[in-house]
Amino acid sequence: MRSAILIVAALIATQNIYAQQHWLLDSTRTRKDTIVLREVEVTEHRDSPFLITRVSDIEAGAIYAAKKTERIKLDNVIANLATNNSRQTFATVAGLNIWESDAAGLQLGIGGRGLNPNRTSNFTTRQNGYDISADPLGYPESYYVPPMMALERIDIVRGAGALRYGTQFGGVVNFVMKDGSHDSPLAAEASLTAGSFGFAGAFARLGGTTNSTNYVAMYQFRRADGWRPNSEFNQHLAYAALTTNVSTHARLRVDYTFMTYLAQQPGGLTDQMFLSDPAQSVRARNWFSVHWNLASLTFDWFISERTSLRSMIFGNLSSRQALGNLNRIQTADLGGPRTMIDGTFQNIGNETTLQHDVEVGGLPWSLLAGVRVFHGTTKQQQGDASASDGPDFEFLHPDRLEGSSHTFPNDNIAGFAEALISLTPQLRLVPGFRAEHITTRAEGYYALRVVDFAGNVIIDSSVSEQQSRSRTIMLFGIGLSYQIDTGAVEIYANATQNYRSITFSDLRINNPNLVIDPDITDERGYTLDLGIRGRIGSVFNWDASAFYLRYNDKIGEVLLDDKAPLYLPYRYRTNIADAYTMGIEALTEIDVSTVLGISSSLPDVHWIVNASLTQGRYLAANDLAVGGNTVEYVPSYVFRTGINVRHQSLRFSFLWSAIGQQYTDATNASYTASAVSGSVPAYNVADITLGYSFHIFTINASCNNVFGAKYFTRRADSYPGPGIIPAEPRSFYVSVTGSL
Repeated sequence: MRSAILIVAALIATQNIYAQQHWLLDSTRTRKDTIVLREVEVTEHRDSPFLITRVSDIEAGAIYAAKKTERIKLDNVIANLATNNSRQTFATVAGLNIWESDAAGLQLGIGGRGLNPNRTSNFTTRQNGYDISADPLGYPESYYVPPMMALERIDIVRGAGALRYGTQFGGVVNFVMKDGSHDSPLAAEASLTAGSFGFAGAFARLGGTTNSTNYVAMYQFRRADGWRPNSEFNQHLAYAALTTNVSTHARLRVDYTFMTYLAQQPGGLTDQMFLSDPAQSVRARNWFSVHWNLASLTFDWFISERTSLRSMIFGNLSSRQALGNLNRIQTADLGGPRTMIDGTFQNIGNETTLQHDVEVGGLPWSLLAGVRVFHGTTKQQQGDASASDGPDFEFLHPDRLEGSSHTFPNDNIAGFAEALISLTPQLRLVPGFRAEHITTRAEGYYALRVVDFAGNVIIDSSVSEQQSRSRTIMLFGIGLSYQIDTGAVEIYANATQNYRSITFSDLRINNPNLVIDPDITDERGYTLDLGIRGRIGSVFNWDASAFYLRYNDKIGEVLLDDKAPLYLPYRYRTNIADAYTMGIEALTEIDVSTVLGISSSLPDVHWIVNASLTQGRYLAANDLAVGGNTVEYVPSYVFRTGINVRHQSLRFSFLWSAIGQQYTDATNASYTASAVSGSVPAYNVADITLGYSFHIFTINASCNNVFGAKYFTRRADSYPGPGIIPAEPRSFYVSVTGSL
């Protein structure tokens, strides 16, 4: 498989960066960092007056027309970026359910439409177009989060993105890093941040353009003591990229990312502990360590004015170690060996896309086809580790682990194609398909240990096992776009099939709070979107849509209590039943200054409203009494509203977020003694950021959770819990940035 990847990579050059349809690059331009491309009709100003924007119809080897898309331009975000504050950063994305697992954004947890937010595992997560998760199909959890201070933009495509980017129900989140300066051979910036609970951060970036080469390098350091005992962390992150024009029709780009962090985890709380004192910690020996290495090589070849090719080789060589006490949180930690879960990830892949533009009857058509080849090997081990208090990530008996030791090879070959067909100047059709072949294997052993009521060990042995699952999936989709009033208003619709593979964690994990169904199978379903979006001049901008998301054999968790010998309640992960979620998502932005006729010499004020109403239900189940129950992680409403104010060198933002109640398992349990299952009560929280620039310096001050709300967003069945993970209380941060 690896040889095949290298052959494909050697034979295929690359695909269209085609930049956005916003670009107009022709032979009259002489900047040394550009190359000669076809002329492209400008359909929208690159510098939009609005904060709410969407991805262009055709861009970077993908067709986004007729899909539900959102784009976040980080230069427009007035937020506490030093701590990767997700509420503020994703404020203009409709209906997102955000988990707050740590106070510094070390891990990003976003979901929507009833999809589990855990480490954003129900989205395909990418950086500069390539995978950054542990394994996109076998273990799609993202332990690495790009630093918001280093990003140019974040692009989000909902479920219809499955045809181009992979089979996830959620779609794709793509983080695009900033290039170096295009106007200078050397430009630099540095930032220092200090905040509550011992937070300290430093960020530095430099880059520029020399002849036909653009380069950028950045480094970030962050540390804090944490607002709860036993919650200190430190993180180092570095990134470098080089882009060079190898000819007037070809471009080569290489980048590398390194990230490492060590975090002490204070553990979860029971409901009673949370009500009594959410700042307490009853776990002092839990630690989490991550080491991430990503690299990519991208070659863009603009074959002609109408044809372009992109080939991207990417790799991931990373690991993560979790260490601590996983017993129920109401049980005191009396010392003794801790449980360690050690995972290593080695991935390599190639994606190549070919785009060709034609005219049919005087109307533009775009045809896109591509192939993906991927091989990944994940090794996961679980066993007893040191009984000390510190981060001693070593197994006590590495040759005979008390938990399990498995290698999970994963092979994936996919072909995909989409077309943008203009039936009339206003009406466009976007059909597409994806053919995917997946082979998931598990090779290793797990410990079999049986204890009687008196605590005596009856059986203590290991069981070797080999599993292999191969499947070929065909997904189809079709979109429709109709433009009104010369493109100012668009009606769009989309129907796309979705698929989600079982993960390595579904095949084997030992957790006293969770049991896995050995016969668990993949999920299938589809997504429907119908919406209208547009703008009225520079005054009003909106995107309102309805969606229906159908799951067949939805994987989820129910609460059972029939496990010998203690018959305590535990979570059981299985294919629960068919289910659906449906709802309405709406984003609006009003330029208040223009509406009120305020003089341009006064502040520019934009008001944003982001609202969604969602319902999710399980249909009749086979032998689980959950028919008619609410799907977990479906808050009935998500509402965010705020204002952004800009006046000369002054910037100000206020954001208020309100999230409805949600359940954490299909049983819809409101309360359990272990706190692993139960409801997440409705909550609301507010954030304020103020910035001022003078000369080469910018000062930003943020207050997060302004009103000191006591709330939580998740219940964890393992790390960083188990139990309730309280959200951070009121906190303050100040950053000083200098640019040259």
